[in-house]
Amino acid sequence: MSDTSLPPALLTALSDLLGPSGLLTDAGDTEAFCTDWRMLYHGRCAAVLRPASTEDCAKAVALCAEHGVPMVPQGGNTSMVGGATPDNSGKAVVISTNRMTRIHTIDHADLTMTVEAGVTLKAAQDAAAAEGLMLPLSISSEGSAEIGGILATNAGGNNTVRYGNARELALGLEAVLPDGQVLNLMRRLRKDNTGYALRQLLIGSEGTLGLITTAIIQLQPAPRSRETALCALPDPQAVLNLFAAFRKQDPAAIQAFEYMSGTSMALVNNLIEGASLPLEAPAPAYALVELGSPRADDSLRTLMEDVLGQALEEGLVTDAVLAESEGQRQALWMIREEHAEAQKRAGASVKNDVSVPLSAIPEFITKATAACEALIPGIRVAPFGHIGDGNIHFNLVQPEGMDPKAFLAQDHAMMDTVAGIVRTLDGSFSAEHGVGQLKTYMMPSWRGGAELDAMRKIKTALDPKNLMNPGKIFPES
Repeated sequence: MSDTSLPPALLTALSDLLGPSGLLTDAGDTEAFCTDWRMLYHGRCAAVLRPASTEDCAKAVALCAEHGVPMVPQGGNTSMVGGATPDNSGKAVVISTNRMTRIHTIDHADLTMTVEAGVTLKAAQDAAAAEGLMLPLSISSEGSAEIGGILATNAGGNNTVRYGNARELALGLEAVLPDGQVLNLMRRLRKDNTGYALRQLLIGSEGTLGLITTAIIQLQPAPRSRETALCALPDPQAVLNLFAAFRKQDPAAIQAFEYMSGTSMALVNNLIEGASLPLEAPAPAYALVELGSPRADDSLRTLMEDVLGQALEEGLVTDAVLAESEGQRQALWMIREEHAEAQKRAGASVKNDVSVPLSAIPEFITKATAACEALIPGIRVAPFGHIGDGNIHFNLVQPEGMDPKAFLAQDHAMMDTVAGIVRTLDGSFSAEHGVGQLKTYMMPSWRGGAELDAMRKIKTALDPKNLMNPGKIFPES
């Protein structure tokens, strides 16, 4: 039974174009596409469109644009800010890329992969690894997050310190604009100074300017040696000092440097089956350090042991364990990757995906922790993040026994408290998750004036009817 509000002529045209597996209209089939991963947003849609190619996507977008139907691009639906969830009107269609799953080519000479938007990051990583190469982007949701959404949000992740964000890894793009035109930017060029960088404009635009369908991603030779260690430290300042010690010895060897608070680590240890902290005693702070090299020798082990040995002597590190096998390495990374899931299991949480200058990280964590604990007694302040690029996920978990709805009713107060401290440190209220619909209210005070006005003009130029992912990034006028 169809539950759609689409005009009959449009419904027929979309059905003819996409076929029964490419057009979902029953509420039971569309419900999963209308709820975000965090279960904060529960929208409705007129239909879910599942094109299997750029050509079909372009035709579907053109049909929707002709009928004035809003469109919400959606990849793996892993947004932390409601960036891929429709509103409650039921007027929009969700355009899912989950049927666009082809990996077209892997080029060893150019070190590139040409991949469709619906390929999960994990599938792309595995395809590169099978060729002896590495796709260096790594995020906790890589098993679900898709390439298109990753580029639309300019995701960063664990390896940003060495390889950069998604923006630095995308050489070429193909996208469907809000009127159905196909923008072909599929050029495998490191240098191409021919006018405006439209590729960079689309990356990080959260699907408000178009729907990414294909990308050319830069690859790297797979590391031939790797060393991973989990360290216990007395405080965030010690974490930053340890990062500086590794950077001083060999900055190019640092593949990842992750910070985890004692509170967040305890949640993982207590709530995630199979996660076991391999250190003798709990600590206020932890660092997961991974070094990588194309050389197949023991130089990384020497570097790791030398830096950690000195840090232990100085009291900078209180305990450490080095992975002695790939299985142990994966176990250490499991501890890091399960922080978001552990916090979800612990109850309601408020996510603050912020960035500050590296030098300001300890001050930020100290001040924000004190401010949030004063705001809501018993709150569990559980930050973790990417020390190498200044990105801290300053997450706040409800006090034990508190009503989740009562906690979430204060979400703006908590976010504003954290953002206020971030502002004093010249940081950003959104480092890699994007603005979505969760943080649109912050845009006027943070990006107002000429900056927000320029963004609106770009949006209007490409999407004059505001049909592509409405309600995201921009606050209601």
